[in-house]
Amino acid sequence: MLSTDAQFRNVLERADVAHFFTQLAGANPSNTAEFEDRYRQYVISKYGTLTIFGIDLTDRSHAEWPLDAAYLSLEASGSEDPIGSRPPDGLATKLQGQAQPADRALAGHERVLLRGVAGSGKTTLVQWLAVSAAKQELGEHLGHLQGRIPIVLPLRTLIRYGELPLPAEFLAAVRSPLVGIQPEGWVENILATKRGLLLVDGIDEISERDRERVREWLRELMLAFPGNMWLVTSRPSAVTDSWLSSEGFIELSLHAMGRSEVAAFVHRWHTAAISTCRDDEEIKRLAVYESALITAIRTKQDLGRLATNPLMCGLICALHRDRRGYLPAGRKQLYDAALSMLIARRDRERDLDVRLDEESQIQLLQKLAYWLIKNGQVEMDRADALDLISAALPAIPSVAELGTPSQIYNYLLLRSGLLREPVQGVVDFVHRTFQDYLGAKAAVEERDFDLMVRNAHHDQWEDVIRMAVAHAYPAERARILNKLIKRGDRTKTHRTRLHLLAMACLEHATELDASVRSAVEERAARLIPPEDHDAAEALASAGPMVLDLLPGPESLTEEQAYAVVLTATLVGSDAALPILAKFRGSTDTSVQDTLVREWRNFDFDQYGRDIIAYLPEDQLFWAYSTKELRFLKELGGRKQVIFNGNAPVDTLRDLFPGDGPTTLGLHENAEIEDLSGFPLGRLENLYLYNCPRFHDLSPLQQSDNLAELSINKMKGLYDLRGLDFLTSLTELSIFQPVAGLALSSLPKNGRLEWLALCEGAVESTGLRGLRDCGTLKTLVLRLRDPGSRGTPVVEDALPVDWGEISAHPSLESIRLDGALLQLLLHSAIQLPRIRHLALDFARGDALTAEESRAITRVFPGLRKVSGYFGDDEIREIENVMPDLEVGDILEPVLRDDRD
Repeated sequence: MLSTDAQFRNVLERADVAHFFTQLAGANPSNTAEFEDRYRQYVISKYGTLTIFGIDLTDRSHAEWPLDAAYLSLEASGSEDPIGSRPPDGLATKLQGQAQPADRALAGHERVLLRGVAGSGKTTLVQWLAVSAAKQELGEHLGHLQGRIPIVLPLRTLIRYGELPLPAEFLAAVRSPLVGIQPEGWVENILATKRGLLLVDGIDEISERDRERVREWLRELMLAFPGNMWLVTSRPSAVTDSWLSSEGFIELSLHAMGRSEVAAFVHRWHTAAISTCRDDEEIKRLAVYESALITAIRTKQDLGRLATNPLMCGLICALHRDRRGYLPAGRKQLYDAALSMLIARRDRERDLDVRLDEESQIQLLQKLAYWLIKNGQVEMDRADALDLISAALPAIPSVAELGTPSQIYNYLLLRSGLLREPVQGVVDFVHRTFQDYLGAKAAVEERDFDLMVRNAHHDQWEDVIRMAVAHAYPAERARILNKLIKRGDRTKTHRTRLHLLAMACLEHATELDASVRSAVEERAARLIPPEDHDAAEALASAGPMVLDLLPGPESLTEEQAYAVVLTATLVGSDAALPILAKFRGSTDTSVQDTLVREWRNFDFDQYGRDIIAYLPEDQLFWAYSTKELRFLKELGGRKQVIFNGNAPVDTLRDLFPGDGPTTLGLHENAEIEDLSGFPLGRLENLYLYNCPRFHDLSPLQQSDNLAELSINKMKGLYDLRGLDFLTSLTELSIFQPVAGLALSSLPKNGRLEWLALCEGAVESTGLRGLRDCGTLKTLVLRLRDPGSRGTPVVEDALPVDWGEISAHPSLESIRLDGALLQLLLHSAIQLPRIRHLALDFARGDALTAEESRAITRVFPGLRKVSGYFGDDEIREIENVMPDLEVGDILEPVLRDDRD
């Protein structure tokens, strides 16, 4: 076949000829490989474009933009206490809790729960990962997707057809046109061979009743097919923090767009708009609009607070252009203007007769939106939409005269710009935000205030109620808010959620009875100070008005102080700066780290003068540009700095005064090759992460104080060149594959006491040469893909020489993941010198009685075992091993080691 002829494909590609291959009906692919290639091409075609809102109202095709050109990588971070398994204590890369590009944040994690607010880019990230995996053009940051087959599973679609699908039914459940030629057992084979990338999108888009079914479905799939990668997306409040904890999911949250991301988005939007424009004068105007809009977002706080996610930024760009530089003031006004632009102006600019006026279209769209909300759905069958339109026509005679329900439905689908058919016969809104906005308008017009308040504790109704307050008349607003706070007063279970929702609604209540406003603020004040991360996020959702209620650091606990600072930063307005400045003298590391991390999301100079300049000199500073390093140098330099960005060593040398820092991190630096000439006199800790050209450690021997070194995704250091010179090291972490004899490079006559071999290192070395490092006391081992504890690693596939440990003269503590523990327990080895065993299992993954007995055989000298154990697990372990101390994995090694 020509489709599989590599030479023929190359000719087409060199000639830059657009091409695709179609197989005739009935001619099934001759083998699985051929089908897999066709499936990858289908995924690339289906998910390879991104709709950029408002690019061209006259031709919808112009709004479709290649994903690799339009995609903007947003940032995500994990919580300070991520779900499930954590990295080894002493992990020197210090990435935990730090923001990083979302697609990169998924690296190294088999199971991820990703949270993000409406419009934050969750589904776009799913598209990006699916297309990247399908193309297998992964670059440096997506290597974890190598060989993976992406399967996108939108829950909104799956849940509509009764039972959730088995793997063989995945393609049928998402209405893939390839289902008829799918080889038997294809999906099962992918999952059995651990090649699956399963992208489960939209937990928040299904009812709370169905979410428990989905969790059981996920659990059964992961038990049956371990070792695959899972990404599950949700809005923040849809599920609790512990929802997938027992399955070992780590939780990540998408950040609001910072100033640099907003500027990048605005630039890309206008670049895309210019590419579709044929009018020279309009092209000139677009260039002016871009500059003016970036300035307006930076200087006008109300506008800047709206521009926090891709959807809102797209709306703002489109309206700014459409209205020749004029923008509505608030969120409701912005949505109103966007609907008007989509519904009415789109047809006018096509020179078409507007058969349905704007008001009539909105009335019909409201009916559809409100039906979806009341039924807990985000898509409906075409037949249901036709029934709703038919029922509405008698009340709108002017519309009824224009055609049949089917004709009117087609008109709304093709010309409103708000509806789409993701698959034939199924309709939804182009974005959930528009559904909630229109549904809220219908709820107010139908005076369903009691219905809204009864459902206010459900996350699917939160945005509906906020928008309902915006749509309502002042007396109706007062009624809704009074009912909310009274229900909160009566219902202890949902009190916090209801009172915070009422507070968040005040942002949309432009006119409101003063006594109602006061009652809402009084309830909110009782929730201040926030006690933890979740409370801070909930409080920040109320918007800038909450800033006036936040206290200073006096008489706050460390947890409360951190939560107050986090609340202020999440509000995302320069109005938070006076609040944050009150905490610049805090000695709590969580507060200090948050203040440092948020620098780039506020006005650079003002934040630097008012906050950064006052933080302790020994604080760990994260810098993302040489501009920030230069500012720190003008302050006299700082002792601990992590620099994330590109710069050669000569530039960095000039930005670190005197003898240089005591702690240095170099992350994502594609220019630096080594540290020759860098001031190393005081260097004690060095963290290297993804600096591909860095190839030699030997210049570090100039530092007599270097005690800790971390090497993570440093492909130029595959052979660990120069490591043997670093005799002052006491801690070494290697998080990457290295040369097979790399452990022979460990300093022989040094002071190394702590060694971590993770993410492919132990697979590479097999521990050969470990015994020659005679000072070692603690060893951490973790596989790149540990798989399931129930399926032990085949020893021949992973030749770990446990004899290197048993013969080691000083090693007394070892930390293992579940797969390595299974391998060790199935061997005949004994490790009598080991006194402490740390188990790197997912939280909730209990140690069995059989494993406990095997541990006593393999470790006859053991005094302590630690892990992420609950109380019941600790009691069970103590029953089997009564002489052992049982503790948390983050505690000191042994009780008598404590000061």
